[in-house]
Amino acid sequence: MNEGTGERAARVRVLFFGAAREAAADEAELTLEKGETAGAAFGRLLEQYPDLRRFRSSLLVAVNQEYARDLDVVLQDGDELALFPPVSGGAAEVEDDAQDFYELTTEPIDVGSVARRVVPRRCGATVTLDGYAREWTKGRRTLYLVYEAYAPMALAEMRRLGEEAHRRFDIAHVGIVHRTGRTEIGETSVVIAVSAPHRRAAFEACEWAIRELKRTVPIWKKEFFDDGEVWVEGEFAPRAPEGEDAARGS
Repeated sequence: MNEGTGERAARVRVLFFGAAREAAADEAELTLEKGETAGAAFGRLLEQYPDLRRFRSSLLVAVNQEYARDLDVVLQDGDELALFPPVSGGAAEVEDDAQDFYELTTEPIDVGSVARRVVPRRCGATVTLDGYAREWTKGRRTLYLVYEAYAPMALAEMRRLGEEAHRRFDIAHVGIVHRTGRTEIGETSVVIAVSAPHRRAAFEACEWAIRELKRTVPIWKKEFFDDGEVWVEGEFAPRAPEGEDAARGS
């Protein structure tokens, strides 16, 4: 209880992912005064975990599994705050109806079976993107990859991408399956399958979907080499909210 007011402080669960997790912890709890914002919580976390400061210009914030476009949002008791760098692109977790589907899995992905799940009779084309782990990056040999996901938010973002793809393109169905955990060289890490009455729309939607997935879906890749390991940050990040740099103290 806050003395003199009788108002309860807000206890917020904090999650860290990717390189931010290694610089801080798996998770933490913050106790905030009533009315404190995500920006204030962000500042406290930088003080509590100084190693996070090297990411401060690129760290992204999510509140209750949605990107915090505005760090002025007031946090409430029981909220979930997540910090992570730009994204890089058990049993499967599935969202949506019988044809559109969005999944994370630790098991090897059967590309053909994913593609067939989006084929209704009225469609004339299915385009499938098979993204797999490559052995060489900039002259450096990769031994294997490990993918980490903020699972509930990743599934929600995949679903959002699917809904947006339907608005943008004349398509019938979308399926996205992404691997998590250890992935060996040559194994599939992500499959996107799009069916449409005509092939052009299917190609365009598939290309758009992989670009947006790498930009917004909170999944991170760590590459392991003979002589070390490194987290791979994505090329893009969600648009920073106005005033965010000020909130972060940049």
